[in-house]
Amino acid sequence: MQLIHQHGGDLDAIERKYGIPKNEIKDFSGNINPLGFPKIAERALAENLSIISTYPDKKYTALRQAISNYSGAATEHIVVGNGSTELISTFIQTVHAQQSIIIGPAYSEYEREVSLCGGTFSYFPLKEEDNFCINLPALLDALTADIGMLVICNPNNPTGTAFTTVQLEEVLLHCKKIGASVMIDETYIEFSDNLNEICAIPLAEKFDNLFVVRGTSKFFAAPGIRLGYGVSSNQSFLHRLITNQDPWSVNSLAAFAGEKIFSDKEFHTTTQTLISKERKKAFAELSTWKNIKAFPSSANFILLRLLTDKTTAAELFEKLIQKKMLIRDASSFTFLDESYLRFCILSPEDNAALLKEMKLWVE
Repeated sequence: MQLIHQHGGDLDAIERKYGIPKNEIKDFSGNINPLGFPKIAERALAENLSIISTYPDKKYTALRQAISNYSGAATEHIVVGNGSTELISTFIQTVHAQQSIIIGPAYSEYEREVSLCGGTFSYFPLKEEDNFCINLPALLDALTADIGMLVICNPNNPTGTAFTTVQLEEVLLHCKKIGASVMIDETYIEFSDNLNEICAIPLAEKFDNLFVVRGTSKFFAAPGIRLGYGVSSNQSFLHRLITNQDPWSVNSLAAFAGEKIFSDKEFHTTTQTLISKERKKAFAELSTWKNIKAFPSSANFILLRLLTDKTTAAELFEKLIQKKMLIRDASSFTFLDESYLRFCILSPEDNAALLKEMKLWVE
């Protein structure tokens, strides 16, 4: 079943193929916060289910204010959508660039949307010899006058590496000169230790060719509510984006939940502390293994490369799923092969169990 190796977190597909109840699987593939959905928001939703009988505010005023307080973006620069995927799709459709560059490896949705719009794209590679960090001069050389859009996931999925805000400003200046729009997907940035050094939202005030998009699926463990938001200072673009969206794209429950989760500062801090501590611990352990290379990460996951012919990522996937542990075979990502795999940070106990089991097969 090819789907299993290509998409993280597809527990229903795993359950069907392997006969393992999905509630018994430790999902190291989906990159979702192990703390689960914020309890404050969960209780508030349970007590206010009657809001499903009313339409949401068409301008999402309270939700956008909560996002502004959380992210630092100006309220008038914020647009909300039915998950970050809708905003990514709508932005790409709105820009309608004939030629785009995508920083790769990357989430397949970017290239899919570019293709659906009739555009062409090329990948600019993050290279292993650079530890998957950006070669900025080479990227600027690749951004020629015929490029209409640049797509960056920051931190990158699946490598975990990140552009700095200083580097992003240089990229935006160059793209402004050539008339290119820039979309930066910050899905994983809230898990970073150095968020203030890599965040693009402060640049939105200065550059009107920038669109920053975030979701709630990963950090807030809320893929089911389908809530995302974007930030841009380009008012004509925001108007086109909203015009192209379906009315009430975000439902009443999602809007209400968003107001609660973005203001739950204790949840934000607890998550960042847990992920930071466990990521450092896992990376330190993996760095002592002789048959694996672990790459430094600013996200809540770690990319690994097998340095042995004892097993492949696909074979390790099969061995671990029998132990009810689901990792991501990363070979389907552009530029990666069968030696690459990715796992996300869960609880201390789960992380220790995964590394113990993995070591049996790898070392």
